[in-house]
Amino acid sequence: MTSPDTEPPSLYAAREPIFPRRVKGNFRTLKWWIMAVTLGIYYLTPWIRWDRGPHLPDQAVLIDMANRRFFFFMIEIWPHEFYFVAGLLIMAGLGLFLFTSAAGRVWCGYACPQTVWTDLYILVERWVEGDRNARIRLHRQGWDGEKIRKRAVKWSLWFLIGLATGGAWIFYFTDAPTLAVDLVTGNAHPIAYTTMLILTATTFAFGGFAREQMCIYACPWPRIQAAMMDEDTITIAYREWRGEPRGKQDVAGNGDCIDCKACVNVCPMGIDIRNGQQLACITCGLCIDACNDMMDKIGKPRDLIGYLALTDEVRERAGKAPKSVWKHVFRPRTILYTTLWAGVGVALVVALFLRSDIDVNVSPVRNPTFVTLSDGTIRNTYDLRLRNKTGDDAFFSISITAEEPMVLKLEGSEDALVRVPANETLQQRVYIEAAPGSAAATEDRTEVRIWVADTEGRDRVAHDTVFNGKDD
Repeated sequence: MTSPDTEPPSLYAAREPIFPRRVKGNFRTLKWWIMAVTLGIYYLTPWIRWDRGPHLPDQAVLIDMANRRFFFFMIEIWPHEFYFVAGLLIMAGLGLFLFTSAAGRVWCGYACPQTVWTDLYILVERWVEGDRNARIRLHRQGWDGEKIRKRAVKWSLWFLIGLATGGAWIFYFTDAPTLAVDLVTGNAHPIAYTTMLILTATTFAFGGFAREQMCIYACPWPRIQAAMMDEDTITIAYREWRGEPRGKQDVAGNGDCIDCKACVNVCPMGIDIRNGQQLACITCGLCIDACNDMMDKIGKPRDLIGYLALTDEVRERAGKAPKSVWKHVFRPRTILYTTLWAGVGVALVVALFLRSDIDVNVSPVRNPTFVTLSDGTIRNTYDLRLRNKTGDDAFFSISITAEEPMVLKLEGSEDALVRVPANETLQQRVYIEAAPGSAAATEDRTEVRIWVADTEGRDRVAHDTVFNGKDD
């Protein structure tokens, strides 16, 4: 128990700024390539054109909120087809489980948006203020002319990156060239400006200042990943049986680690991997590059720090060769994730190719369930929602099949044809009648199938419903 005069320890620790040192190596090169590809995809995709005909936007990737549709090159997703989006989200989750189970937090270290934009912001910071030692020195010095000038240049570039990021995001929701002109001329909707400024501010704050704090405190994945990993998961580790005890190489009995702290100085999370696997580690591999560079300089074997599984640690300590990478990657857990991931993907592809360009939804009018006309004919009323996804105006013919003879009539049409505009949904009221005394008129329920066909013979769909009789 603490005494009344003793203040309880604070649960808040002030953030210590991290200044990662520049490093060269295979993993740093891989991160540069992934950053270039992912940022290129994000910024350029809204500008890709795709000819969809006169009735649809010519943007390859577009989230059309006004018309509740999603366009992805040749694929068009309607509101009732949201299961495609749900399937893609399930695939993304299973893919994350798969990669984490196989190689730890590779998503966090290489492709997570927080990591990618933080890398970009650090690149700008290094370009303006210099490498690690220069940035530390600038951070500690007072606000003189040099510090004000460099901070102003850095923050201005950060702001422009954030502005481009927010601008690129809103381009996904409307025609990009048109919106760009409206933004510059001041004619865009206030929501566009508001969204862009919010994303600019969050990008500026998260990539410029929060950085590793987002990964440690805001992101839930570090706390979930343990359930995805086991002793065969490949992750970054320090071979302490090789490196310890640390110290100068000319001292007998010392290990390969010379305690140069190169691995710590390049780490964007500011951790020391030699202390073991930690929640903050994003397995980006930069510490491997730094350590390998130092091992080359002192003439020691590489991979004092490297990708390693717990089972390999036991084997290497005993002087045995580690397992092959394929034995780590292909094991029951990863095979299960791969099977589930592939199964969902195949199901989505099959559903995509089997879906029709026309669609019908039938809603029987239940109040009343049937009407008896003056000549004794029994009539049921149905509301049909006809959806035309062909891209051109089309005439749909409507017909029925049933075990008992019945007649179909369309409200406002002399024949059984209805015109549905391109890429629209039309509601049409339909009447089905059974002659007096017929089996359908006197039975409680009769199964009916309503057919809708494109008059040009491109597609045909059906919907099963029920005809309600008098049931005397």
